[in-house]
Amino acid sequence: MADIATLTVGELRDLRLGNLKKAVDDWRVMAGKLDKLAVGGSGDVSARDLERKAKAADWEGVNATVSREFVTKTAKQFEDAAAEAKDVLGILSDLASQMAKHKESLETAVSELKARNILVLGDGTIVDNGPKGPVNEQQAAAKPSQEELEAAKSRITRILWEATETDRIAKDALRGIMKDEHDFSGAGAGSLKEADTRQGREQAAKWKKDILSGDYKKWSDDELEAFNRALTLHRDNPGFTEAFFTGIGAEQTLAMWRELAHPYSGAEEGDRAKLLARVQDNLSMSLANASYGDGPAVEQWKKDLIAAGPKQLPGDLPIGPTGFQVMSSLMQKGRFESEFLHDYGTALVTHERDRWRGDGEPWTSGITLNYPDDKKNSNDPMAGFLEALGHNPEASLDFFNDETGKGDKRISNLEYLVGHEEHGRKWPENTDGYDNLGHALESATLGYPYDSKEPAIPPVETTEQIRARTERTALAMEVVGAYADPEVLEKQKGIESSLARVAAGHMDSINYTMANWGGMGDLADRDGFYGKNEAYLRDFGEGDTTAFLRNIAADEGAHQTLAQAQQIYGTSLMAAHGDNQADAINAAENSVRMHGMIDEARMEAIAGEFKDEKEKRNLELEKQAAWIEFGAGALVGVGTGLVAAPTAGAGAVAVPIIADTVGSAVETAVGNHMMDWLKEKEYKNAPEAIKSLDEARTAGAVNATAPLREYLIRTGVPEQEIQDLMPDMEDAYNRGRAVTDTDNVEK
Repeated sequence: MADIATLTVGELRDLRLGNLKKAVDDWRVMAGKLDKLAVGGSGDVSARDLERKAKAADWEGVNATVSREFVTKTAKQFEDAAAEAKDVLGILSDLASQMAKHKESLETAVSELKARNILVLGDGTIVDNGPKGPVNEQQAAAKPSQEELEAAKSRITRILWEATETDRIAKDALRGIMKDEHDFSGAGAGSLKEADTRQGREQAAKWKKDILSGDYKKWSDDELEAFNRALTLHRDNPGFTEAFFTGIGAEQTLAMWRELAHPYSGAEEGDRAKLLARVQDNLSMSLANASYGDGPAVEQWKKDLIAAGPKQLPGDLPIGPTGFQVMSSLMQKGRFESEFLHDYGTALVTHERDRWRGDGEPWTSGITLNYPDDKKNSNDPMAGFLEALGHNPEASLDFFNDETGKGDKRISNLEYLVGHEEHGRKWPENTDGYDNLGHALESATLGYPYDSKEPAIPPVETTEQIRARTERTALAMEVVGAYADPEVLEKQKGIESSLARVAAGHMDSINYTMANWGGMGDLADRDGFYGKNEAYLRDFGEGDTTAFLRNIAADEGAHQTLAQAQQIYGTSLMAAHGDNQADAINAAENSVRMHGMIDEARMEAIAGEFKDEKEKRNLELEKQAAWIEFGAGALVGVGTGLVAAPTAGAGAVAVPIIADTVGSAVETAVGNHMMDWLKEKEYKNAPEAIKSLDEARTAGAVNATAPLREYLIRTGVPEQEIQDLMPDMEDAYNRGRAVTDTDNVEK
């Protein structure tokens, strides 16, 4: 979208729809008059009546040919004029309706963002209008985060883009109707949707010629830019995507990108490479759109794409890429159709398992397929395919639940990708495809695309929705079991952040699982307390869950995600039991214990990583304490809202959605205001090391008990009862620490 000019905020807000509405009204009158002239009605004389009389008349001589033909042609012109008037009316009417919606969407967005201290200027600039300089906790809550600012920019950009597209389609449609100055064709589009489809097909026919003739191999930068513009404008238009890709065929679809990405002269660099990066993204989104077509031509094209997967594409280099490699490089953007992803993924895994017996790299090629050029993933088709799954939750869940192989070699796709000891995938060396695997696991277990701008937990109302929820939770349990082994996680560095978000989205089942000390959960009505049946919870296994949390909470970013998620979930569980003080305090105690588990895993990791570097260790511990202190303050608002308004029992407990919000908090509040003086500190002896460790633990305890403190204040619990509670909470936090404690970090 960035390379095509769009309407500005000011232009859309100032749009005078009254003039457009008047034009619609005028054309409605004109269309009615022309229709009467063309076909009659109410006893009026019409062109159709004259044509009928001319054909029935007994003409002689020249009149038999010239006059009859003239009358007939003139009558047809009246009908064509009436038809064109209806087309103009339809387009203008749609334009007025849709532009009104775009304008309303913009006004709503501007108003909502203003309430969040985000200003939208006339040129589209997003401005932080929150408190400036040092702020207290209340002011900090009113200050928009970087993620909120970026989300605001994305929201405004999307509205402007859609409005611009509506305007462009209408303009081109009207120009098409008026292209013949001396004749009425009567063959225009009668609506914006029809106009969009026609325009897409026209563009598809134009570019199809260049591809099939091979001219694209010699495209200049300007010609490639023109192709990219067509993709940008029509990547969501089935009229274009289906006609274009079925028109050039599956193998030519793949050959086109292979030739553009890596011509005979070698991989592109500089501005050409930047342009190819945009083309790659737009091709990916165009292919995704085309995958939803269900006509015979599209169905055959999809089958041919999969069939071309194992084939080595012809090329000038001795080692050409396979169809799988090229296609997967074009699957990293957009949401592909679920059945296509299922069939493609099954074919890819089956081919890979049959082809690679464990000797050497499974995918080798000297071809650059990804821009910006990424040597780690450019040859591995699994990476691009998994990224596609990350954008389609239903397909991702289906894929991980599926199996490949025969007999004793048959394992699930999850086992294969995690690295089953005997039959699992041997990932290429130096790959960062584990990020893509993590994205696919997020999508499958959470039920929304991993990079969704507005993530929302899927409802559980219908039988199908309940089944999907149950399957997501079952898969999350398998993920926990798979990554309970520290050696597996060690081999797949980079996946920790995704696993933390998987855990955050299933923090209800994780808390339920860990509330079963000594197998006594059933005796304590664990099911009822956590709302197992209402929330469709599952016991992940205490041993696996403990190991899983210990492994991933060791990572700094993952720990922050888990701590935030636990804070939100624990507070919500307290709110659910808010009308029963004993149950609410019990919920708080269980949450405090969970915080102890999570915090200890991170502190041990710090001690282990900087075992012989006390200064760095203490800096990391100070950072840990600073972040936790920030978290306690930033999230107390969540606690206030939930505890102040108890919900209707455990079944209504809120499960957190983590969308990189914590990273923003660390970067802005902690990073900008605290990190400077933290880095300036010097640590020279063991007592200071112990002090920083104690500070980190103290901060952890403060964060863990923040929701409880809020509850005790709001419900007016007597001081003596609070004094009695304090040892219990301290014990709960330390009991949690003991669960994940594998070494004494003070040594």
